[in-house]
Amino acid sequence: MVCAVLFGSGLAMVHIAQADEAQTSIQQAVASQQTGIADMWRAAKSGQAGYTTSNSPFHGALINQYPAERLTYRSDYLAPAIMLSVFGVILIFAAFVAVNGPSRLEKGFSGVEIKRWSKFDVWLHWIGAIPCLLLILTGLTLLGGRYFIQPWVGEAGWAAIVNFSKQTHDVMAIPFIVGWFLMTILWMKNQFLASYDFKWFLVVGGYLNFGPFKGKHPDAGFANAGEKLWFWTFAFAGGAIVVSGIIMLFPNWVEPSRSLSMLAIIIHGASSVLIAAFTVVHIFMATVMSEGGMECMVSGYCDENWAKQHHNVWYDDLKRDNKLEYRA
Repeated sequence: MVCAVLFGSGLAMVHIAQADEAQTSIQQAVASQQTGIADMWRAAKSGQAGYTTSNSPFHGALINQYPAERLTYRSDYLAPAIMLSVFGVILIFAAFVAVNGPSRLEKGFSGVEIKRWSKFDVWLHWIGAIPCLLLILTGLTLLGGRYFIQPWVGEAGWAAIVNFSKQTHDVMAIPFIVGWFLMTILWMKNQFLASYDFKWFLVVGGYLNFGPFKGKHPDAGFANAGEKLWFWTFAFAGGAIVVSGIIMLFPNWVEPSRSLSMLAIIIHGASSVLIAAFTVVHIFMATVMSEGGMECMVSGYCDENWAKQHHNVWYDDLKRDNKLEYRA
């Protein structure tokens, strides 16, 4: 019996020693691996070239070379900012309309309509506008949905929403790019600032219905100062969205680095904040604030009194040159 106990104790001690030895070996292996990783990163950062047996340009790219703080830009800044750019501006304008009311036509509708946009321009507007709205909604979901939507719908629901948003976003990007390019090129000629545009800003375009601003209708050409500001925002911020979007949408063509990909995401999101905010303002101005304004982009024609009140310089120039085209 004593021999059995001694044998069992000895066997147990052997197992303990083996376990300690194995644990020590594991710790040494982990330490060696960490040292190897540290050495690899030091070599990479010093510019030493590595190699891979893969022919893909992406497989030879190092992961996460960009500063770590860029990862927080999306969650801490861009996601809340794009939410505010849409819902915050909607609430602000809704409150403004409730207090101020819309801008009415002082002489009412004349019943006479003049041509403002060609049929091609109307179609071009909607080719750009509809994808733009869908891109804002799906982009809003993809950029900030995990923080504001996912907690309410669960994992399965969120996966379905993300898949739909991603597919829609990718498809709608193409007509948006086409619309952005054509609108920027074809409409630019009417968007340069004139001296009277600064006066337009001083009286807020005549849209205020109280105080010294009431009844003020500043001069405006084909596009007023507010529309020009929206156009140039759309041109430049839209251009940034297009370029950064192409980098993300066609990585096989562009072959971006990891850092460039992350930079594209940040630029795309930041530019989208501007476009989303201005789009909300643009919709409010066309549908709520300016009585008779929406008709321009439905039929291409506007009421003559609307033209005289909101775009008098453009109207007077057409009348002087005998170029007014009336709707039959």
